[in-house]
Amino acid sequence: MKFTYLLLLLSLMTHASVTAQHNYGIPVRATTAAGTVEGLYDTRNGVQTYLGIPFAAPPVGDLRWRAPRPVEAWEGVRETKAFGARAVQPPVFGDMDFRSSGMSEDCLYLNVWSPAASDTAALPVMVYFYGGGFVAGDGSEPRYDGSSMAEKGIVAVTVNYRLNIFGFLAHPELSAEADYGASGNYGLLDQQAALQWVHDNIAAFGGDPDRVTIAGESAGSVSVSIQMASPLSRNLIAGAIGESGAGIQPTLAPVPLSEAERTGREFAEAAGYTSLAELRKLSTLEVYRLYTASGRFGFPLVVDGYLLPGTLPEIFAAGEQAQVPLLLGWNSAEIPGMALMQGQAYSEENYSARVRATYPERHAEVLKLYPHGSPEEIEQSATDLASDRFIVYSTWRWFDLHRKNSDAAVYRYLFSRVRPPLVDQSRMSALAGGTVERDESAPPPPQPIGAPHASEIEYCLGNLPLVDDYAWTETDYEVSRVMQEYFANFIKTGDPNAAALPDWPAAAADEQSPPVMVIDAATEMKAAENDARYRFLQQTYPEG
Repeated sequence: MKFTYLLLLLSLMTHASVTAQHNYGIPVRATTAAGTVEGLYDTRNGVQTYLGIPFAAPPVGDLRWRAPRPVEAWEGVRETKAFGARAVQPPVFGDMDFRSSGMSEDCLYLNVWSPAASDTAALPVMVYFYGGGFVAGDGSEPRYDGSSMAEKGIVAVTVNYRLNIFGFLAHPELSAEADYGASGNYGLLDQQAALQWVHDNIAAFGGDPDRVTIAGESAGSVSVSIQMASPLSRNLIAGAIGESGAGIQPTLAPVPLSEAERTGREFAEAAGYTSLAELRKLSTLEVYRLYTASGRFGFPLVVDGYLLPGTLPEIFAAGEQAQVPLLLGWNSAEIPGMALMQGQAYSEENYSARVRATYPERHAEVLKLYPHGSPEEIEQSATDLASDRFIVYSTWRWFDLHRKNSDAAVYRYLFSRVRPPLVDQSRMSALAGGTVERDESAPPPPQPIGAPHASEIEYCLGNLPLVDDYAWTETDYEVSRVMQEYFANFIKTGDPNAAALPDWPAAAADEQSPPVMVIDAATEMKAAENDARYRFLQQTYPEG
C-alpha cells in the first residue's frame, strides 16, 4: 500500500510540474536533421524548452552494448515537452531528484533550453553532463535545469547517457564484433554522439555549433576531461568546465582494454553466462538483477584505442587534447574526514595510525603536509586528505597538465560556501548533493567544515530556487549570482571575467603555485596554499 501511494504521489508531482509549464507555454517548433520537434515557449522568461529529444537510436535488442547509432528520421511533428526516460540504474544515491518519465534502456535523449528569438541567433552553447559515478544520474534533475543559463543568453543542453552494466560492460566478444575492435565506454560514446548531434542541429535552436562549451560535475567532470582528450570529440568543443573530477588516478581512471574485457568476462561467467548471445537475450530486468546481485559499483572506463587512445596524462602531456580554454575546480570539503578515519575519533593517536597504515613508507611527509595538533586541526587534515585522495588530486592534475601543455587559458576555483541548514530537520544531506531521511537511531552527522561534494551545482547553474531542501539566504543567492556570472562569461567568451566581478587571472604555465579563485560569501583571488600536497600525491599514484 505504501509503495503504491508513493508511486501515485510521484506521478501527481510530475504531472503538476508538467502542467505548470504547459500553463505558461506556447508551442514552438524546430527542425532537426531527423525531423521537426515541438517544445514550449515559456511566456514568463522567454525561454524555449525542448525536452526528450532523441539524439541516437534506442540502444535496445541487438543494439545493447554497441556504440550509439544515428536516430531514425520521423515524419510529422514529434512532441518534446516532457523529459525522456532516464538510464536504468539502482537507487545508489537516494538523494537524486528525477523529473524523468521512468527508467528504460531506451534512454538516449537530450534537453534544450534556448532564449533565441530566431534560428540565426548563433548563441553560445553549454552541454552539461551529470554526475553519479557512471552508475546513476539523469539530465532531468532540477539542479541541472537549463532555464537560468538560458536567461543569461546561452543555449543550455543536458544529455542522458547509458550507465553501469548497460553503459560500460566490456567483453572479448563485444570487442570482436565492433568495427573499431574494442568494447565498453558506451556511455562515453553516447556523450560523443550527443556532441555530434549538437554540432549538426543546435543552430536550429539558435545556438552556434562553433561555440560549444562542455561542462559537468563529478563523473560529469570526468566525462569532460575524457571528451577533451578524445579524438572523436575534441574538435567539437570550444571550451570546457570541470567541477570536481578528472579521469586520472585515483578517480575513475580508464584501464587497459584487456583488463576491462577480463572483468566483463569474469562477471558474465560468474552469473552463469558464457556467450554474448545469451546476455543479449535477457530482459532489461534480468540484466539489472544480475548487476545488482553482483554488488559491483559499475564497470571501469577503458583505454579502447578509439574514443580514448591513451591515458589522460599521456594525451595531455603530448598536447593532443582539445586546445581550448578550461575552467575547473573543486570544493573545500569534498568528503568527510571520517572516510579516512573509518569511524575512529579525531585524536592524535588515531590519526597518526591511519596515516601510517595508508602511507607506511612516507607517513612522516604526509603528517607534515596534513598537520595534526588539536582535534579540530586533525578533522581538517583528515577531511583534506580524504578529499584529495577521493577527487581533488585528479582534478588538480588535470589543471596542471592542461596549463603546462596548452596555450589556452586555464582558470582554477575553490568553492567554499557552506550550505545553510536544511528546511526539514528530519532529513540529512547526502553525498550526491540532495537529502535523505535521517535515521533517528544513528548519531547526528557532523557539522560540515566546508563545502561538500556536489554542493556547488545549484549555485553555478543558478538553480537555488529549484532546490528547496535548504534555507537559502541572501548571501547564498549572491554567491550563486557571482559563480553563475563567471560560468556564463566563460561559456560566452572563454574568459570568466567581467567588470563587476573580482578579477580572475588565468594560471600561468610556469607558476609553481598559481593563485586560486575562492568562491564564498566574499569571493576573492587567493594565494594557493595546498599545491605541495598535490605534488606529493603525484609521486604516489601511477600515471593514468
